[in-house]
Amino acid sequence: MKSDVKADTTSDVLSVAGRGAPAEPPGAPGDGVTRDGETGGAAPRRRGLGARARGRLTRWLLVLVLAVLSVPFVFPTWWMATSSLKPMSEILRRVPTIWPQDPSLEAYGRVFTLQPFAQQYWNSLYIAVLVTIGTMLVAAMAGYAFARIRFPGANALFVLVLVGLLVPSEVTIVPLFRIVNSLGLINTHWPLIVIPVLGAPAVLAVFIMRQFFLGLPTELEEAGRIDGLGRWGVFWRIAVPLSRSALGAVAIFTFLKSWNLYLEPVVYLSSKENFTLPQALTQYVDAYGGPMWNVQLAATTLTVLPVLAVFLVAQKQFVQGLAHSGLKG
Repeated sequence: MKSDVKADTTSDVLSVAGRGAPAEPPGAPGDGVTRDGETGGAAPRRRGLGARARGRLTRWLLVLVLAVLSVPFVFPTWWMATSSLKPMSEILRRVPTIWPQDPSLEAYGRVFTLQPFAQQYWNSLYIAVLVTIGTMLVAAMAGYAFARIRFPGANALFVLVLVGLLVPSEVTIVPLFRIVNSLGLINTHWPLIVIPVLGAPAVLAVFIMRQFFLGLPTELEEAGRIDGLGRWGVFWRIAVPLSRSALGAVAIFTFLKSWNLYLEPVVYLSSKENFTLPQALTQYVDAYGGPMWNVQLAATTLTVLPVLAVFLVAQKQFVQGLAHSGLKG
């Protein structure tokens, strides 16, 4: 019996020796894993830091390149604003100055004394606002009709509307003047409000709105019809609230175009009290007919402010509206 026990014990010892010593537990020294559970060595950490450093360097290089490329666009505005604070002698120097040596607001005071600039400013402002609101309303309704309402000749009529983009305003100014004159509306602001809203200037707005409504899911409108909404209810309660980005783009385009309109005011308006700003800026001249540069630049600086304000407020909708305007045809 004792010999059998010894044999069994010897065989157990030999089997354990054959299998070798038990493996070290994870985390023991030498297996490439730290006790904190991190992979061995600092090489991956250094690689991560290097990638972040390269990304940060690339971002700063991109910012630097964009800053350099923005100089041709920013410098004229900077020169306009700073030169409005200079006297005429400093503006006409052979070597221009970046910053006025003796800044003065005298030119801004003369802007309002030489002309009824406040009235002209108000003329441009309320005309641009009315034209923008009217164009947004007309373009939204027309764009929705072309995108959702099926009627005979819809595509042909839309192509005919797009032809308005190809006709320069100089071509139609004479027949429009004859119509306005026959209605007795010369030297009034009505032609500057009605014609842009109902005429060719609104074609681009109609195109943007149509393209946006084509990309709008029809399931949303079907859900509105199930809830009992008619065509007008679907348009006003569903389509219009969802088209804020496109309407923002239309608003910026329209406001900027109306604000900078020059040819039509020259044709339709004759009194300084009815002038708009682009027409008024040409009236700041001296006794010899030469431009008063510092006064003109001061008036131009005041003219730019509303456009900047509109763009800063609606720039997000502007970008989104342009992104959605070409999704579907």
